[in-house]
Amino acid sequence: MLDLTGLYAVPLALLMIGLWAHVSMKRSETGTSILDGGHMELAERIRRHGNLIETAPMALLLMAFSEAGGTAPVWSHAAGLCLLAGRILHPFGLHHDRPASPLRIIAGLLTWISMLISMTNIVVNHWLG
Repeated sequence: MLDLTGLYAVPLALLMIGLWAHVSMKRSETGTSILDGGHMELAERIRRHGNLIETAPMALLLMAFSEAGGTAPVWSHAAGLCLLAGRILHPFGLHHDRPASPLRIIAGLLTWISMLISMTNIVVNHWLG
C-alpha cells in the first residue's frame, strides 16, 4: 500500500490545480493563449506552476518506490513533509526581479532533501536491506 505517498500527493495535486487556475485567470485577463505574450506577471505564474510540475512528480515517484520497498513510515513522512513544505513555499519565493530570494532557496533545498531521503531509502532497502 502507498498510503503515505497518497497522503502527500493529494495536497500537491490541489496546489497544482490552484497554480493552474492562477495561470488560466491571467491568460483570460490578458487574452494570451500560449506562452506569456510579454506579460511578466503571466510568465511568473507559468513558472510557478511549471516548477511544481517539473519537480513534484519525480519526488512523489521516489517516495512511492521508497514506501513500496518497506521504508519506515517516519522516513516517508520526512520526505513528504519536506516536499510539501518546499512546494508550498516556492511560489511565494519565485519573482523575476529576485532570482535568489530566501523562500525560493529554502523551497528548493526542501525539495532536494525530500528526494535525497527517498533515494537513500530506496538504495538502503534494495541493495543494503
